[in-house]
Amino acid sequence: MRLRHRGLIGALLAAAAGLSVRAPAQTLEQAWHLAAARNWTLRAAGDQVQAARSSVRAARAARWPSIDTQASYTRLGQTPELDVVTPTLAFRSGPIFKNNQYVSASVQLRLPLYTGGAIRNGIAAANAGLKSAAATRRAVSADVKLQVAEAYVAVLRAQRALAVARASVTSLAAHAHAVHAMFTQQLVAKSDLLAARVALANARAQAVSAQNVLAIARASYDRLLGEPLARVPHLDPKLPVFPVDAQPLSVLLARALRSRPELRALQARVRLLSARARVATAARLPHLAAIGGYTHIDNQILNHENFSMVGVGFTWKLFDGGAAANQAAALRARSAAERQRLADVRSRIELAVRSAWLQLAAARARIAASRAATAQAAENLRISRKLYAVGLASNTQVLEAVTLRAAAMRDYDDATLDADLDRLRLAYAVGAL
Repeated sequence: MRLRHRGLIGALLAAAAGLSVRAPAQTLEQAWHLAAARNWTLRAAGDQVQAARSSVRAARAARWPSIDTQASYTRLGQTPELDVVTPTLAFRSGPIFKNNQYVSASVQLRLPLYTGGAIRNGIAAANAGLKSAAATRRAVSADVKLQVAEAYVAVLRAQRALAVARASVTSLAAHAHAVHAMFTQQLVAKSDLLAARVALANARAQAVSAQNVLAIARASYDRLLGEPLARVPHLDPKLPVFPVDAQPLSVLLARALRSRPELRALQARVRLLSARARVATAARLPHLAAIGGYTHIDNQILNHENFSMVGVGFTWKLFDGGAAANQAAALRARSAAERQRLADVRSRIELAVRSAWLQLAAARARIAASRAATAQAAENLRISRKLYAVGLASNTQVLEAVTLRAAAMRDYDDATLDADLDRLRLAYAVGAL
């Protein structure tokens, strides 16, 4: 009785250990979260957004008063004196500064009143830069998601290809064993046995190649997630579904032109460059500012050492050699170039949406065809084996049936995975990824 209890406890511990070793399958959504947290390009795009936010705060701060302070200590080689001579009067003061030295200090407050639109357009440019950076980050995030999805599907494809290769090895090994038994009974020629063994060796070589392809696909997938390259990921074959494939093409095209972050980033950049051109133009206009200040200067002549002031400052750069005008022209030209790029990107996005939509439709048609072909290939192999066993079919016919079944299985797996991947590519193309 005690031995039975020990055996039961051991079985339970073994089962618990087995459950703890087998981790739950990783989903594509979980892979996206890991990649987003560890991808360096996406992190850099996030830092660009933070930099753009700081630029907006800096541009807004230009509307507020600025306060400057200045202090200095000066020692003179000779103390100056006040010497006034008129036709009726001659006056000579004592030393202006004590001991040939003096200390001066000042505080000045400056509030811009009119800048020709430089501050307003500077804020507009900074806001456009923030929108461009945020849209670029969303575009980078979508790119990373698509890369991870493609690597994810590549692992699934390699796994299924390896399973098909191993199934072919199993089938050909069974056939070679049967041919060997028939050859020992002198029921078939030796060439049949040799052909079966050659086909088995080729299938084993293909299985080795498929195993290598799977290892490379796993390493590439782990690199995107920042995982050790030797890790063996356990992936969930069920991919997320985006409700975009059931919509008509015209709706998808309109959605892509509204939602793609690349378009928003370029539109914001056009506004940014236009606003910077207006800032450059504002440098040629007059600027007004309210000025207030306080000054202290050591002296022995004046009746006060502390002075306060308030006034209005006026500056107008009348000639700068054409620097501001040319800078504004350059920025306007760059803005026009971005508009041309925007038109090109719109065309590329429309092409990407149309291509993904057509590829998805083709993949669905391939699924239906390859499903029927897989069933027919399996039935053909079963019949060929039976006929060969009774001498009504050749060995070549059986080997061809094995090859046809493997090809049909690969076609079906490729079609189903292509449909899943094309659905994700369509979601990316319309800006839903």
